[in-house]
Amino acid sequence: MTALFIQTWRESRTRFSNLLVGLTEADLRKKLVNTSNSAGFLVRHIADLELLFAKNILGQTDLNLNPKTLAAQRDTGEWTSLRELLDYQLEAFNQLLIAIEKQSDQEWQQTITTNELGTKTKAEALGRIMSHTAYHAGQLALTIKYGVRPSH
Repeated sequence: MTALFIQTWRESRTRFSNLLVGLTEADLRKKLVNTSNSAGFLVRHIADLELLFAKNILGQTDLNLNPKTLAAQRDTGEWTSLRELLDYQLEAFNQLLIAIEKQSDQEWQQTITTNELGTKTKAEALGRIMSHTAYHAGQLALTIKYGVRPSH
């Protein structure tokens, strides 16, 4: 099971990672009209949640986290360094991959309970983080393509 989940995670993550190939620093400030989240915020938020998932759901307890997008609960406009965001999201990908690799086939059927997810098996929870990343990757794609940079 673990080997299949690794393949599934790698493939599902491409919906996000493929968008980063042509991303520019100017893109990071873009927002869709009448929305509050910039492209930079979305990149940071995806990585924040992947790292939290690796630590809190899959037991990668040695991670030192600073999930800024969750702490702020809004886009503060600080996510404008392309290099920092690209490095951070790569770290999130790698740490989540390591956490997935450490799971035995039997552990995927263990249940976990969190305020955010309720009670789910680890396998079901993995589906949630994959869909979370894909959901926000869709928002990011639209923001990059149709978003505008604030004039101020």
